[in-house]
Amino acid sequence: MAHKKPTLPVKTCAHCGRPMVWRKKWERVWDEVKYCSERCRREARAPKPA
Repeated sequence: MAHKKPTLPVKTCAHCGRPMVWRKKWERVWDEVKYCSERCRREARAPKPA
């Protein structure tokens, strides 16, 4: 029988719009998490090319 995880909170990435599922790594800062990855965080903060 397969192991099933309990229902975990989900957020949407502020940059790419992909869903992100709660991770143990984010346990203490879940309310502050906005981006799914370092790449999305960097691209969101970078100035837009003209």
